[in-house]
Amino acid sequence: MELLLQQILSGLATGAIYACMALAVVMIYQSIGHLNFAQGEMATFSTFVAWQLITWGFPYWAAFALTVALSFAGGVLIERVVFRPLKDAPALSHIVVFIGLLAIFNNASGFVWDFTIKTFPSPFGQGPMFGAFLNMHQAGMIACTLGMLVLLYLFFSRTRLGLSLRAAAANPESARLVGVRVGWMIALGWGLASAIGAVAGMLIAPGVFLEPNMMLGVLLYGFAGAVVGGLTSPIGAVAGGLIVGVMENLAGTYVPVVGSELKLTIALSLIILILIFKPSGLFGKTLAKRV
Repeated sequence: MELLLQQILSGLATGAIYACMALAVVMIYQSIGHLNFAQGEMATFSTFVAWQLITWGFPYWAAFALTVALSFAGGVLIERVVFRPLKDAPALSHIVVFIGLLAIFNNASGFVWDFTIKTFPSPFGQGPMFGAFLNMHQAGMIACTLGMLVLLYLFFSRTRLGLSLRAAAANPESARLVGVRVGWMIALGWGLASAIGAVAGMLIAPGVFLEPNMMLGVLLYGFAGAVVGGLTSPIGAVAGGLIVGVMENLAGTYVPVVGSELKLTIALSLIILILIFKPSGLFGKTLAKRV
């Protein structure tokens, strides 16, 4: 029973990171209708920026806040410079650009900070919490993810800007008719996604160490969480990330065939199963088009 509880809590901690990535993926998807394959590399680059600021002597939380702000600005800039001219381009063009951004950010991280593994500090410490079931950093990851979800919920439901962003994502033409600047709402979605990805990178780096390929596997889990929860639901993305984290841990512990080597297979299998049986995800809405 203790092992089961430990694996569930550890899975929730890992799932909190997947939830952050899934949330970032959903923000981009709602903005432009495509999955951002460069999301993990953008998060890694942001984490390197935070590491550099800390190395220069910035206090952790000051570096954290400045990195989130810079990531937000960077996301807006990418949308304005790169994707705004492509808004009417075929889907394949977007995919090619996403792959190009993946390579650019990956190589830029290695070129600027080299490919050696670096340690990244945790603001929460690594001491035990709740006995041996959870450490302080894992508890902090869960708390940060849930806190971010609450802030996003309040932003989208209680602020005019958040409501405008939802309207622009749901029905751009109608939103334009009531005065919403849809183009800038899309840019705002990119900025939020980049900022959320930066938070995910800074939270996971203390556990896996910092290097340019740090987020490759995490992004796949983030995609799995987004698909499981629903690409149209931010809350579903968080729930999906947590579900993937717990299922991955339980399968790796209790299914001998899986072990630690085939954990990624669990995420990919979940994507396939959800797409087959419930394409809209557990919490997503089925969209219907009038013809």
